[in-house]
Amino acid sequence: MGIIEGFVNWSNNLLWSYVLVVMLVALGIWFTLRIKFAQLSMIGEMCRLLKEGTSKEGGQISSFQAFCISTASRVGVGNIAGIAIAIMIGGPGAIFWMWVIALLGAASGFVESTLAQIYKVHDPLTGGFRGGPAYYIKYCLGNSKAAALFAVLISVTFGLCFNSVQSNTITLSLNAAYGFDRAHVGLVLTVISAVVIFGGIKRIAALSSWLVPVMATTYLFMAVIVIIMNITEVPGMIADIVSRAFAPDAAVGGISAALLTGAKRGLFSNEAGMGSVPNAAATANVSHPVKQGLVQALGVFVDTMLVCTASACIVMLFDGYAETGKTGIELVQLALNDHLGGIAGMIISVMVFMFAFSSIAGNYYYGESNIQFFSEKPIWLFIFRAMCVAMVAFGSVASLPFVWNLADLFMALMAIVNLVAITILGRNAFIALQDYQAQKKAGIANPVFHPEQLPDQNGITVWNKE
Repeated sequence: MGIIEGFVNWSNNLLWSYVLVVMLVALGIWFTLRIKFAQLSMIGEMCRLLKEGTSKEGGQISSFQAFCISTASRVGVGNIAGIAIAIMIGGPGAIFWMWVIALLGAASGFVESTLAQIYKVHDPLTGGFRGGPAYYIKYCLGNSKAAALFAVLISVTFGLCFNSVQSNTITLSLNAAYGFDRAHVGLVLTVISAVVIFGGIKRIAALSSWLVPVMATTYLFMAVIVIIMNITEVPGMIADIVSRAFAPDAAVGGISAALLTGAKRGLFSNEAGMGSVPNAAATANVSHPVKQGLVQALGVFVDTMLVCTASACIVMLFDGYAETGKTGIELVQLALNDHLGGIAGMIISVMVFMFAFSSIAGNYYYGESNIQFFSEKPIWLFIFRAMCVAMVAFGSVASLPFVWNLADLFMALMAIVNLVAITILGRNAFIALQDYQAQKKAGIANPVFHPEQLPDQNGITVWNKE
């Protein structure tokens, strides 16, 4: 274990982190310029699109429902525990770079979600649609090996690594709040997860669709109370975040740590460019691919600018947080106990359990859908399910740094494959956006997509038929 942990920590910190951050920033800037800052100028349109209906039609889902699915996946322990880790490792400046990554990531999120819509396929099992990076890599780029690689990476990242992060956070939270033994909690969690993964996932997913928004709203409400109670300290907190992002005394090492940490935590939280959200975006039944691209870009801002910033405020408005020796969920609970009393720490532990457990089901869904893309043989699905349950058990008792570094490593590998693909295919998303904007300018209230405007029709099946 020591050798494996050492390799994961080394490769994560010295190689893939730099590659991923460079790609995220470079492509985020490029996409932002090509779409002419549409992720900012079209925020009003994004909000309007959320109101385009919520009713199901023959197994299909609306743009709003797809937004809810992706938001339920985004909003989890990364928004709470991950932000505290970012602050402790990279300092307050990490929050600034997290904001920057969200701004650039919204452009990447727009591109990948629009592409997922363009190259979605009919799902005969549900009557709706399915798609994502594995589909546009295989059917448009014609690279079956790269598509299979992505399918494996997303299955490992979400089904295995991210689920170990969820269980790790649950056991740490309940141990800090109630003193429960982590191994005992892990055993119970593993059994429940096994029941969900081997048969009850649809029921849990239905529960999460209303439970997660309630938990997120409650968390934001608590953060607002904390901010109001410490309103005089907020300007100083913001100044600290900005100044520490470019602190001259930190030199290159300090700025690099803040940037890398903020970028990793921001990506882990909002998933922009990672290739996971397109799997949800492809399921929406819309008249134009750009609609879902804009809606998912909005999801990046909701996740980072609201929920993640709320976590940063809770921690940074807690005097002496840097000297507590705590990190992750334990630091957030300690901060809330100081702000709002002991009951707040208990509430957050319950909320974390709800967030994390629903994410276990959601993460498994991403993995299963891509395992089936890779291979439809039942034996592989059974093995994958068993490995998911095993990783829940492993994460329950593993060390915090190793679990997060393992997740970061596989997340980086997965994201790199997707970023290369959307770089090649990005022009099709740009053309689709220009068409959408032209139709809106011409007074067309409900733009309709016609695929013949694209340079080629490779991989397009749904829109040709429509």
